[in-house]
Amino acid sequence: MTKTKISKLVVVQRVSWIKRMIASIKKLPLGNRQEFFADERNVAAAESYLRRALEALLDLGRHILAKGFGYPATEYREVSKGLLEKEVLTKKNAGMLDKMAGYRNRMVHFYQEITPQELYEICCDHLDEIKQVLDGLIEWLKDNEDKLNEGF
Repeated sequence: MTKTKISKLVVVQRVSWIKRMIASIKKLPLGNRQEFFADERNVAAAESYLRRALEALLDLGRHILAKGFGYPATEYREVSKGLLEKEVLTKKNAGMLDKMAGYRNRMVHFYQEITPQELYEICCDHLDEIKQVLDGLIEWLKDNEDKLNEGF
């Protein structure tokens, strides 16, 4: 894989999408467990928003690795390892991203094992971790603007 420049357009699109998915989760009635579970569409929406946020975060990481370093990460679980190896993310953030990749894989391949209660707890207690990893990627991109293309 050839190292080129990270696309500012891809970065902006993925960051925007992740923030939109998180905002959509926060619009769900997470403050009231009974209200959340009263409408089964809340669980389906939470699952969809969460999965798409995780996929966009992992896709952003994969784009940084592929374009910025010529590093091919073919599996989502490889993204966190590559970002740690290339010192894009801290060990803590890479560890969180690795867990997110594992959870995303569970959501896609072992969806029947994900309980509504588990989804509710993740949406209530762990959304800040997505933002923390995203902020780590954004900080690295700001510190390494020479690795980004010039325009959109």
